[in-house]
Amino acid sequence: MFDNLSNRLTSSLDHIRGRAKLTEDNVKDVLREVRMALLEADVALPVVKDFIAAVKERAIGTEVTKSLSPGQVFLKIVKQELENVMGQANDGLNLRVASPAVILLAGLQGAGKTTSAAKLAKYLKEREKKSVSVVSADVYRPAAIKQLQTLAGEVGVDFIESDISQKPIDIVNGAIDYAKKGHKDVLIVDTAGRLAVDDEMMAEIKALHAAVNPIETLFVVDAMTGQDAANTAKAFGDVLPLTGVVLTKTDGDARGGAALSVRHITGKPIKFLGVGEKTDALEPFHPDRLASRILGMGDMLSLIEEAEQKIDKEKAEKLAGKLKKGKGFDLEDFKEQLQQMKNMGGMSSMLDKLPGMGQLGNIQDKVDDKMFVQMESLINSMTLKERRNPDVINGSRKKRISAGAGLQIQDLNRLLKQHKQMQKMMKKFSSKGGMQKMMRGLGGMMPGGGLPGGGFPKR
Repeated sequence: MFDNLSNRLTSSLDHIRGRAKLTEDNVKDVLREVRMALLEADVALPVVKDFIAAVKERAIGTEVTKSLSPGQVFLKIVKQELENVMGQANDGLNLRVASPAVILLAGLQGAGKTTSAAKLAKYLKEREKKSVSVVSADVYRPAAIKQLQTLAGEVGVDFIESDISQKPIDIVNGAIDYAKKGHKDVLIVDTAGRLAVDDEMMAEIKALHAAVNPIETLFVVDAMTGQDAANTAKAFGDVLPLTGVVLTKTDGDARGGAALSVRHITGKPIKFLGVGEKTDALEPFHPDRLASRILGMGDMLSLIEEAEQKIDKEKAEKLAGKLKKGKGFDLEDFKEQLQQMKNMGGMSSMLDKLPGMGQLGNIQDKVDDKMFVQMESLINSMTLKERRNPDVINGSRKKRISAGAGLQIQDLNRLLKQHKQMQKMMKKFSSKGGMQKMMRGLGGMMPGGGLPGGGFPKR
């Protein structure tokens, strides 16, 4: 997400970052480039105008001219104004009501409401420790009810049955009674998607909302529709008292216009981002962290939170204990680390959150998460003896292993080289002051060194 915008903005701001003095002319030059970058990212014109005006007013004032490092102060202003556009801070769900807290999801057809209902249920169950029920009030798309039932089973939350012969209001009122009797903390209601903002369907959801009176009414919208997403959200906001927005498919949105336009146009906060197809691919929206990522400053807080949620602590402790005892880091361990990385969204997702990645050029283009699949295939093609002691892998074994994985011998050689590098890093990690040594060693895993750039060629 935001790849193009991030590259354009960091390139523009690099011209001013190290300057000892800023003038009205060079500020205007940079802001002209920033304006073009935002417009190309499909950010709504009123948002761009207000953003540029706010940055210009602060940049040409005493805040920058009296500073000892005006270039850095200018960058800080841009970051703060990006945060202002998106909402400054995370705006969480309000669940402080008598149980069940009802969350109503609305939006156009195909925006990802049903999937978002399941993702939100999983998030509330695992991260907020809430007991959750879900119900579908979509009586126009028979497959919607079955889809939600399947997803509810996947994420392990209570599914309340409904039928296309029922009225949406009756479905939801029945679900509320069921959730009350079952002492559920939260009830998530999936509603019918609209093909367009048509009067009849809008009147129906307005009546449903009035009857149910949910504590949260979230508009689910596809980020890939750009500034149209913000305009559609506004149209729904004129009919329904929305409390927030869920922006879906942001992993496929390279521009980012929706995220930068929604708050300004609707006055409603983005509460969550859908960042993939899996049921755990939902992130709370943090404007400050996203502004950092857009400007190439990384997002270590989100990376740490993700690691805490998705890394298997028991396996990590087992590996740490093994290393402390002086036992080697073998290919079984290496395979385990690849799987943990996949759980965190793959290498490209991790790189996106690391500071300074934007200044390494098009590093994301050099990273292909398919290489992890190929590495695992090679390791799976080995005997247990070979995995635990890679030194026994000679020429004839290499031929057998490569053929078994459907890859070339040079692919296997590359894997063995990368394992050696990782082995050295793990040895440093287990020694005194190991974390600092390991972080320095990560340089060898970047392009020109080992893992991403020296990884498997894209096929």
